[in-house]
Amino acid sequence: MSIRAKITVGAATACALALLAGPAGAAAAPGAPGIGDPYYPNSGNGGYDVSHYDIRLNYQPSNDTLSGTTTILAKATQDLSRFNLDFLLKVRTVRVNNRVASFTQDGGELVVDPRGTLAKGGDVTVVVTYDDKPSTKSVDGYTAWKRTPTGALAIDEPDIAPWWYPSNNHPTDKATFDVSVAVPDGVEVISNGRLTGTTKQINGWTRWNWRSTKPQNTYSTFVSIGQFEVRQSTSPSGLPVVNAYAEGLGEFEGAAKASVERTSEVIDFEDDFFGPYPFEAQGGVVTGGIGFALENQTRPNYDTAFFRRGTNTYVVAHELAHQWFGDSVSVHGWKDIWLNEGFASYAEWLWSEHVGEGTAQENSDFTYESYPADSDFWDVLPGDPGAANQFDGAVYDRGALTLHALRSAVGDDAFFTTLRKWTKQHEYGDASIDQFTALAEEVSGKQLDDLFTTWLFTKGKPATAPGADAAVAARKAPTAEPKSRQKIKETHELLAAGER
Repeated sequence: MSIRAKITVGAATACALALLAGPAGAAAAPGAPGIGDPYYPNSGNGGYDVSHYDIRLNYQPSNDTLSGTTTILAKATQDLSRFNLDFLLKVRTVRVNNRVASFTQDGGELVVDPRGTLAKGGDVTVVVTYDDKPSTKSVDGYTAWKRTPTGALAIDEPDIAPWWYPSNNHPTDKATFDVSVAVPDGVEVISNGRLTGTTKQINGWTRWNWRSTKPQNTYSTFVSIGQFEVRQSTSPSGLPVVNAYAEGLGEFEGAAKASVERTSEVIDFEDDFFGPYPFEAQGGVVTGGIGFALENQTRPNYDTAFFRRGTNTYVVAHELAHQWFGDSVSVHGWKDIWLNEGFASYAEWLWSEHVGEGTAQENSDFTYESYPADSDFWDVLPGDPGAANQFDGAVYDRGALTLHALRSAVGDDAFFTTLRKWTKQHEYGDASIDQFTALAEEVSGKQLDDLFTTWLFTKGKPATAPGADAAVAARKAPTAEPKSRQKIKETHELLAAGER
């Protein structure tokens, strides 16, 4: 569920005097309070583009007080008389290009009046100071900021940023990040990218500093605060690896570590299919209390539930595939969610074949046969599932079936060439299903409209399984269940159940 609260960060010219010289009104207009995403019409903001967030905070776990400053560097994409930021916490002050700005807050929108016109094409610096208790803020009764016995977790999709920093909250506006959080000694802070250092403060607190140097969308930016075992190493490719395990994992600890410690191995495997790993660091975080797993850029977060039946490298393969499909190449609109979930689910089938627990074809056959023709499963359209079904199981399983249908139709060379070209062409950007269809046709030299229409946009069970001839399919014996199926099935059920 999106908070539907958006504002438009205005942009200013490099010279504040020039920006504010004229009255706000002549040719200027307010930035739009939403990007216009059909699933979440008020998500994101118009009128500006963010290049960097500097988030510098203090957090007291004992009373859930979060205070500090977020500095936003942006560029105006129109002449602006005012702009919005998506934010729920109580704001103390706002400055625009070093000048005090006026502001109002309502329903998750922070509306900023810079008291002058921000000129199109100009640079703008917005500094927001705030102080609040994030867990007390809710939207439709939901609070994304989750307190734990030793801290708090800011992890969610598609919304989490408004609970801890002001932003342009939509995947199409990516930025680099510096995240710096001070906490009492003995408490750890985990976030995205590289750990650039920790600093002991004289008040008995420690400041943790994280930096993401590659463009990152807001929902894949996270902070996990609490007591963790932090393991640091270097991947075979030379990247820093930070894995963190919440204290008190109990019976889940061994299985969680046995899964997440294989992160670099899984990334090296997926490199061969998806192209070079796109980011500057690797890792994972395991904790209870989130109820799902999420592909936070460079460092996915996993709930302990994924390891309740032992090791689970399938959820690791799934979330790491999102580093390419979802993080580096983000959806252009939330209706394009198949580009995230279908691809990450197919990565599990590839991993299954790699570890000898069932080929991709066997997983495809068994998945197809598992859902009878009258199942509601076939009524959800992965190509445009609707906001209510955005994370339905069909987006995962039928989404993966679509990719196997494509692979069967065009052959392995064209299929994997398409995936690698896709991640390269749209690296650090966003893209749509229509663009993927066009690329697949370009690479294969085949007309694929019928295939994508059947598998992504048409209700009902397709007549034959991917790669199956109708006559053969009619007389063959049922497919044996791959060894990986139960683990993948449970992983998808947890992923779907954990999303709002």
